[in-house]
Amino acid sequence: MPMSSADLLLHPVRLRIVQAFLNDRALTTNDLRDELSDVAPTTLYRHVSRLVAGGVLTVEAERRVRGTVERTYVLRMSAASLGLDHIQAMTAEDHRQAFTAYVAGLLGDFDRYLARGDVDLLRDQVGYSLAAMWLDDAEFAELRRELARVLAPRLANPPAPGRTRRIYARVLLPGDNGSGEHRTPPSETDAPAS
Repeated sequence: MPMSSADLLLHPVRLRIVQAFLNDRALTTNDLRDELSDVAPTTLYRHVSRLVAGGVLTVEAERRVRGTVERTYVLRMSAASLGLDHIQAMTAEDHRQAFTAYVAGLLGDFDRYLARGDVDLLRDQVGYSLAAMWLDDAEFAELRRELARVLAPRLANPPAPGRTRRIYARVLLPGDNGSGEHRTPPSETDAPAS
């Protein structure tokens, strides 16, 4: 039985493999082994095979190396994301599982950073924060457009001397207003007179 797009993509190891290919990178399994050194080679090969079978990775080149064929893979971005139709068809439990995989991936990234040993959040410009704001739908759409405009040119940066790969993660969701409802707070003019 073929694996669904969500099941294929929302696995912690496969998510890391997909992340390694972002920014139009072409990588061999040896390149991946270097980048994902904490993943056992057999596990890595198995997940690369699943991503190839699912059409997420494609073979860009092959060459003979010591009697074996070394394949260079690239990411098919169209297959590496869930479409709007798929997202809208997901159940609450599907979204819970997807979000859990996303958060597990972030925890893994942060744990690998901490495991490096010489951790200095200020020097390494590492941070995590939470902000809550009151925005109507138009203001929220404007915020999202502005963030996309700021991020887009940086997402296209190739690896280069002096550059460090940085992970920018975001979660956007409505906050709880105390009653669990998505509502607007009363204005000062709505306050009872004293």
